[in-house]
Amino acid sequence: MIIHDNIHCLGEMKTRKSLCWIILLLVLLFLPPSSSASGAFPYFIPRGTGNTDPRGWTVVGGERDHVIQPKETLLDIARNYDLGFWELKALYQELDAWIPPAGLKLKIPTTWILPKNLHEGIVINVPEMRLYFFIKSIQMVKTYPVGIGVLDGQTPFGKFFVTGKIEDPTWHIPLSIRREYGGRGRIPPGPENPLGTHWISLSRNGYGIHGTNFPWGVGRLVSHGCIRLYPEDIQNLYPLVRTGMPVEIVYEPIKFGFRGKRIFVEAHEDIYHKIPDLLHYGFAQLEHDGLRDLVDLRKFTVALVERKGMPVDVTKTEKKKSLPINPTFSCEASLSANLPISMNP
Repeated sequence: MIIHDNIHCLGEMKTRKSLCWIILLLVLLFLPPSSSASGAFPYFIPRGTGNTDPRGWTVVGGERDHVIQPKETLLDIARNYDLGFWELKALYQELDAWIPPAGLKLKIPTTWILPKNLHEGIVINVPEMRLYFFIKSIQMVKTYPVGIGVLDGQTPFGKFFVTGKIEDPTWHIPLSIRREYGGRGRIPPGPENPLGTHWISLSRNGYGIHGTNFPWGVGRLVSHGCIRLYPEDIQNLYPLVRTGMPVEIVYEPIKFGFRGKRIFVEAHEDIYHKIPDLLHYGFAQLEHDGLRDLVDLRKFTVALVERKGMPVDVTKTEKKKSLPINPTFSCEASLSANLPISMNP
C-alpha cells in the first residue's frame, strides 16, 4: 500500500511539473512582446506532406511601416523591430546606415519563411542570420536575429543538442585567439564579456548560443563561430530552452513558403560563398520541390537576382481565356467563364 501511494505521488509530481512547464511556456509565448523581443507566430504544415505543400502556412509575421526620426540610425530601427542589421540594410542598400533621411517612410521586413526542416527545437539558418525556436506540439514559432561566425571562423553546420545553460558566464578564451585579448585567459561576468549575460552550450565543443556586449554585431559576421543574440532576446529565449533540446544549423539562402494558397520565395546572399551559381541553385530547388508550374518564373528570377531577404509573392497567375463571340451566351455565363481560378489572399 505504501509503495502504491509513493508511485501515485511520484506520478502527481511529474504531472504537476509538466503542467508548470506548459503554463510557463504559454505565459512567455503570449505575453505582449517588448519593442525588441519577438512574439510567437502560428504555422501549419499538412500532416505527412513535408513543408513543400502549398496548402501549408509557412510564411509568418507581417510587414510594418516606420517613419525615420531625427538622429535615428538604421541600426536603431533594426533593433527596435528585432531585426539584424543586414536584414534592413539589404532592403535599403542606398541609404546611409548612420544618417538616413528623417521623415522617410520605410517598409519593415518583419515577415519570414520558415526553414525547410523537421521544425523542432532550435533551427538557425546561417545565410539569413536568424534563429527559429519551434514549439512543434502547438505549431508555434519564435524567431530572433543573430550574429554568426566570420569567414575565417565560420559557424558550423549540422545537428546538435543543448548540453547546458549558464547565467552570468565566464568566458574562457581559446588559446588560438588570446592574442586578440592581450593574452588574457578569461573574462569574468560583466560589461566586457562578449558572451553577455546568458550562455547555452551545444554538443559541438566550444560552441554555443549566447548574448553579447556589442548589440550592433547582431545581423553581421562577427563571432568566432558562436551564435550571438541581442541582450533582450537571449533573456527571452533562455527560459524556454532545455538541456537535450535539438539544435540544427542549416544553410538555406533560398527558401519557399506558403500562405493563403500563395507561393513565396525568400532569397539571401550566399555569405559563405558555398554556391557557385545561386540562380541555377534556386531553379534546381524549385524543380525539386515540384513548384515550377505553380510559379511565375519572371518574378522568381527577379527575386533571386535582387536577394532582398524578404518573402516575395511569386504565385503564377492564371491567364484569362477569351471566348468566341456567340449571341446565345448569356452575359453572366461569359463573365464567369473568363474569370481566373480563385485564390485566397
